[in-house]
Amino acid sequence: MKNIWDWLKQINSTKADPNSFSDKDWELWNSYMVHRFLSMNTDFLDIVNFVQKINPQNKKEIYSAYREFIPKNNKWSKYIKSKVKQRNKDLVEHLSSYWQCSTKETREYLEFLDTDEIGRILTSIGLNKKEIKTITK
Repeated sequence: MKNIWDWLKQINSTKADPNSFSDKDWELWNSYMVHRFLSMNTDFLDIVNFVQKINPQNKKEIYSAYREFIPKNNKWSKYIKSKVKQRNKDLVEHLSSYWQCSTKETREYLEFLDTDEIGRILTSIGLNKKEIKTITK
């Protein structure tokens, strides 16, 4: 085993016995990532929800459950990306210091401000137009 993709191939197509893997192979197992990538296939959501209840440290038990429940296939599952726009870290830090609040609160405040207002605040902090443009992209 080299990486997560090898484990997913084992679950989806090869289906080798859990005892056939070495301890070094099991060290590469990451329960969270296996659950995450298998859940990208909507056909497996019920199975993944069921198997996620197993303790993540019980690697062989999780592998065995997936091996038994997931049908043999070579189907490629599309990776689902987040549609949430992440704010620039520097922007959040500048505004956090301006408002003297946490970065979490700053992200919430940013949802209510337009770019002009953000620009005015950054100008009052002392940033020039070039810096403001790069931060607010």
